[in-house]
Amino acid sequence: MSAEDSRKNTNSSSKKRPARPGKTVRQAKGKGRAGNTPRRPGGRSGSPEGQPNAGFQMGRALKTSLGWLAIILVAFLLASIFSSEGSVKKANFTELEQYIKAGQVESAVIDGQQFRGKFRDPVEETNFSGQTRVYREFQTTLPYIDSDIVKQWQAHGLVFEFRDKNPGWIDYLWSAWPIVLIVFFWFFIMRRMQGGMGGQGNIFNFGKSKAKLISPEFSKVTFDDVAGADEAKAELQEIIEFLKNPDRFSRLGGKIPKGALLLGPPGTGKTLLARAVAGEAGVPFYSLSGADFVEMFVGVGASRVRDLFEQGKKSAPSIIFIDEIDAVGRTRGAGVGGGHDEREQTLNQLLVEMDGFDNDTGVILLASTNRPDVLDKALLRPGRFDRQIVVDIPGRRGREGILKVHTKNMPLDKDVDLNILARATPGLVGADLANLVNEAALLAARKDKDKVSMEDIEEAKDKVMMGVERKSVILSEEERRTTAFHESGHAVVAYHTKEADPLHKITIIPRGQSLGLTAQVPIDDKHSYSRTYIRGRLDVLMGGRAAEMIIFKDMTTGAANDLELATELARRMVVEWGMSDKIGSTTLGKTDQELFLGREIQHAKNVSEETARGIDNEIKAIIREAAERAHKLIIKHLDRLHLLGEALLKHETIHGEDLPRLFSGEPLLKVSSNGNQPPSKKAKTGGSRRRKKTSPSAKGSVAKKLND
Repeated sequence: MSAEDSRKNTNSSSKKRPARPGKTVRQAKGKGRAGNTPRRPGGRSGSPEGQPNAGFQMGRALKTSLGWLAIILVAFLLASIFSSEGSVKKANFTELEQYIKAGQVESAVIDGQQFRGKFRDPVEETNFSGQTRVYREFQTTLPYIDSDIVKQWQAHGLVFEFRDKNPGWIDYLWSAWPIVLIVFFWFFIMRRMQGGMGGQGNIFNFGKSKAKLISPEFSKVTFDDVAGADEAKAELQEIIEFLKNPDRFSRLGGKIPKGALLLGPPGTGKTLLARAVAGEAGVPFYSLSGADFVEMFVGVGASRVRDLFEQGKKSAPSIIFIDEIDAVGRTRGAGVGGGHDEREQTLNQLLVEMDGFDNDTGVILLASTNRPDVLDKALLRPGRFDRQIVVDIPGRRGREGILKVHTKNMPLDKDVDLNILARATPGLVGADLANLVNEAALLAARKDKDKVSMEDIEEAKDKVMMGVERKSVILSEEERRTTAFHESGHAVVAYHTKEADPLHKITIIPRGQSLGLTAQVPIDDKHSYSRTYIRGRLDVLMGGRAAEMIIFKDMTTGAANDLELATELARRMVVEWGMSDKIGSTTLGKTDQELFLGREIQHAKNVSEETARGIDNEIKAIIREAAERAHKLIIKHLDRLHLLGEALLKHETIHGEDLPRLFSGEPLLKVSSNGNQPPSKKAKTGGSRRRKKTSPSAKGSVAKKLND
């Protein structure tokens, strides 16, 4: 089904919760509230303090106040500086004695060590620049004051007086600035603790829920934007219908489900379904992640669970969505942490809130996870999660619907056939298909096209499913030849194996981490596999090594990934699927209890030494038999191996539909001038045989689906 790569909680907060069915909500204007817009339950709105922009407004007011205070201080400082200059001359002690002896000083005031005198007649002085200034007063700093100097002043008839030093406003400000700084620092810290001035939350509200209230008018996703999961949509639409029209179900004794758990692989659209529920529910919808409950302080997670359900109860009926619930809902009693573990306390509180003593709350819990195997059994039982909705990998029709959703706003060329594309992308989920369509649009834009063509989509499909072409990697002629015949071995075995999937493309152009690959794609979606099919798969995997031994009489590291996949398939045939005649139809040595995921602290050995030795011998025998069958098949069709190998060295890429023409000696279709064939409209992309050791990442790979 359709999904987006990034999982974001849609919109931050709303000033109002969604209106009940049948009511109209209008946007409030000014300071008042318009219409019948309800307040957010529990007195909360978008911010922890009940006012969405309280922190921002307070921060802006504080910044403005500090700015004006700084301007005033600078103005007073400049005023004091300019007022002290002008008619007051700075004189030294020698000039002071000369003025007193000459009788030029009319009176003086001694303030501490400062001597401020007044001239009897104004004194004119010319500086070096030729500017003349007139002074009526002068000021001197006295080095000392004793009785001798006072008698000297009296002898010359100087009128003077001593004053105590009175601090001015500058002195007061200078002495008070540390206190002012401390006060502002304290105010700043308090605002940060309370979530203002850009803070991330109130430290005193540390135990409050981080859930975001999503309003329907801000959620643009509806069920029309979801495809490929019809059953899941039907289940969720029924819950929404129950909220809108409860009498329709309650008249027959039906009760509203308390919870629904969305299960499925990553990228199948579980979060997208939740966003669609938020867009169509018509009731308050709270959204948060399971990781929001996890903190380093004990008891915080349980406190947030209580606050979350308290908000939901105040606005009941309401829906709470917890994304990735496995972060908090893992099985209790693991070997690490014990019963006092913070995560277990959070889970215990969640279990009580979902179905405890007070179970008539009107709150529906919606959650999603891709790891249902690690969830606690008490969390999964009916009464808590009444419905477990599987959101699986979409089939062909589902993929076509997803492609239609993602291309509805995209200009497509007439040659684009989404049905063919859906058939050619088995195993891809909604997120992969969304990425494929986006890559096609980017490729078309890079070529300055007005519409997206099938060629762009095919190129994007190969890029997503097989990796990006690395034409900058220059291989030696020996490496190119080895790679060509290695991939030819895979292709020849696949072409002549009855149960093998059809070939899509063989290339020796490096893609991703591989030096070359052979891509196969099944005709239809497969859900179960026969032993004959798996043996054919093993033959194809061993075909590359067999071709190397036949042509070059040597082995290379290019078969590393082939051997890894073959060994894993053979092992699962023996220990999981019971496809070994010697071991028998039994399951051995398999456990779903992953380490440190809430189950066992270590793996337990559940087979004897003799049985384990027999399993190893049987795995080796299965792989050896596959290698022998591949070797015989290549020897039988050695001429075709040489034809395909030389064609790959010449053209670098051969499409599966051209193999019959190549083997019959006919010219290939539409070979481009640079040696590479253009993507075919009906070409399909699938599993690959890596020339370089890497993890099997081709989404359509049958080997990957078998290993899953």
